[in-house]
Amino acid sequence: DGKLVAAEGTLKYGAGAYKGSPVSPGCMCVFASYEIPNFLIHGFDVVLNKPKVAAYRAPGAPMAAFAMESVMNEMASKLNMDPIDFRLANAVKEGSVAAYGPKFPVIGFVESLEAAKAHPHYSATLGKNQGRGVAAGFWFNGGMQSSATINVNEDGSVTVITGSPDVGGSRASMALYVAEELGISYDLITPLVSNTEEVAYCDVTGGSRTTFATGLAVINASRNLVAEMKKRAAASWDIDVSEVSWENGQAIASAGADKPPMPMTKIAAKASRTGGPLSGHSSLRPRGVGAGFGLHICDVEIDPETGKTDVIRYTAVQDAGKAIHPAYVEGQLQGGAAQGIGWALNEEYVYNDKGVLENFGFLDYRMPVANDLPMIDTVIVEVPNPAHPYGVRGVGETPIVPPLAAVAAAVNNAAGVRICDLPISPPRLLAAIDAK
Repeated sequence: DGKLVAAEGTLKYGAGAYKGSPVSPGCMCVFASYEIPNFLIHGFDVVLNKPKVAAYRAPGAPMAAFAMESVMNEMASKLNMDPIDFRLANAVKEGSVAAYGPKFPVIGFVESLEAAKAHPHYSATLGKNQGRGVAAGFWFNGGMQSSATINVNEDGSVTVITGSPDVGGSRASMALYVAEELGISYDLITPLVSNTEEVAYCDVTGGSRTTFATGLAVINASRNLVAEMKKRAAASWDIDVSEVSWENGQAIASAGADKPPMPMTKIAAKASRTGGPLSGHSSLRPRGVGAGFGLHICDVEIDPETGKTDVIRYTAVQDAGKAIHPAYVEGQLQGGAAQGIGWALNEEYVYNDKGVLENFGFLDYRMPVANDLPMIDTVIVEVPNPAHPYGVRGVGETPIVPPLAAVAAAVNNAAGVRICDLPISPPRLLAAIDAK
């Protein structure tokens, strides 16, 4: 029936001259997408005569997924099963126990697989020397510590201050949170990134945590601010605060109080006479981080004479929980896919026998550029994270996890050879074709 019953994985990660490779997250991710009742994972942090490694988007996970997803594709082929159906038969879901310990709450892996299978790309016709591959990806996402402060100016405009550097559009998402919570126009909000001398502590922007964790701090700060503005309105009306609600940017008195709505601009204008500056603050370390799952579909065309591989179509499907800023979520999916394609086809460090890096410049370290890639299509699946007020999950790291295996599977189906070492450079592919 295609059900997995056991798995064993051995992960050996080079750390460079000092220990500290991302072998731990690799071990966490390697089997995390599937229900496997019996498994054993060996992880080795290997010290080498090379420079020290450092974290890079979803550290450790793409390599683990390359191995696991390649095996999943091979098994699906031997079972004569559709590769997505094979994954659906084994996919983790709500209540499944992750290979690294916890029980999954509501997650969207099954929905992502179903969306990928229903996408027109998956059933599109292929031409000569073309192949299609799929691969799934997982990242556990982070929470950590975050803080936010929101200040209201006398004219009713708002400043939201966090300590999370914006590397993917998070300032826009913070402003959207505030606009939604206060019921005011997005245009009235200025999002700022400050340092921790000026705002309470925020952990690193990483782990796909910012829109989730710092966003949660912004939401709580907004709600604290609303509570304060309701108090100010209640005092002005000489009624109990329990008789005041907040809707569409204004305080609303209960029907019995017989008071007209008091807009936020009016509350702000007289703040100096009703208790001083209006602000809200929150610092937290949230629980309930929502895990991220996705599936990528890749089409390639190979040149059997030169070994060159071109990615001709690519679709990234991922559960975002709730896309606060859909255009930026799409950008995250496309960026992760582009980086992963680079790892799959071109990018590698070349060391000499003394451990000295020889391709240390962009001329020799071949990263993909715009004309190397097609327009990357995206499908944003939304299965809300129940632990977040808006259902948010981190999205930034999951999309770099599937491409290595998806590209390799596509090349295998186009050329009829399985490449187990990356990148699939023209000389490597040509040698494999010639050796058939």
